[in-house]
Amino acid sequence: MDDLDSQEKDGRDEGAQRLVLITGPSGAGRSTAINVLEDLGYEAIDNLPLSLIPRLLDGPPRPVPLALGLDVRNRDFSVANLIELIDKLTRLPAYAPEVLFLDCTTEQLLRRFNETRRRHPLRGEASPLDAIRAERDMLAPIRARADVLVDTSELSPHDLKAELSRWFDAEQGRRLAVSVQSFSYKRGVPRGVDVMFDCRFLANPHWEPALRPLDGRDSAVQGYVASDPRFAPFFERVLDLVLFTLPAHLEEGKAHLAIGFGCTGGQHRSVTMAEKMADALAKAGWQVSIRHRELERREKAPAPGDDGLIGLSHSTGAGFGG
Repeated sequence: MDDLDSQEKDGRDEGAQRLVLITGPSGAGRSTAINVLEDLGYEAIDNLPLSLIPRLLDGPPRPVPLALGLDVRNRDFSVANLIELIDKLTRLPAYAPEVLFLDCTTEQLLRRFNETRRRHPLRGEASPLDAIRAERDMLAPIRARADVLVDTSELSPHDLKAELSRWFDAEQGRRLAVSVQSFSYKRGVPRGVDVMFDCRFLANPHWEPALRPLDGRDSAVQGYVASDPRFAPFFERVLDLVLFTLPAHLEEGKAHLAIGFGCTGGQHRSVTMAEKMADALAKAGWQVSIRHRELERREKAPAPGDDGLIGLSHSTGAGFGG
């Protein structure tokens, strides 16, 4: 990488070109991420050998940011070489490199490979599970160096696009995207949530036969939950806290903040709180998205997608290329 060595000097140009290096275990969504960044205006190149990257960067700056997909199938890929490349790029004044690492649970990766019937690139004579574990262990040092870490275990391609847009859409400027989510504690806490609030102390519509089949998006359910005398002071205090901290997160340079509300089943109380909180934050001028994890699982069934992958479903079995 002598070409990069010759360019090193102290300081970084204010107009340094944005360069995103995308990697992660096979099946975690690298190909999808490459397509998303290309749609956002990046010049995207996938599976470029590490040895050719210095030649690619040796020249006049490009008018658009770059996104490079790197994975174990590259013929000269090695963790040591990639870390060396990252170190050199961070010392170049003309580039502003970022490592985007797409992660996923071992169980979900195994499920994706089984659903798509794709062969793991490291499989050889090993079982798919052993290949997945070996690749995860190999990439652990890169994961530790990541600037942006996105867990795709419970994201559909549509969800991943929204998440990456919050981090890498240059047209958005310096804004803070707020994600408000509801979930069930029975299924565990969602990955990537920054702040969580427990709603299980509120009156539960589940015990009302007429309300049980409905969810927190329904006005009757919301009215029942809001009738609990503890609801209004709880909501007001949470809203005040969130509105107080959001400007500080923005000043700190944070691009995305995820707020979670949980209850027992993730159908009524947490959904009600998430709906009302998202509405209040949007009215306060913040960019807000909303997600109801358990409702998505109930309502969205997997559908066949391109290349045998699962389509734009909100189910946890959603598949990704790469």
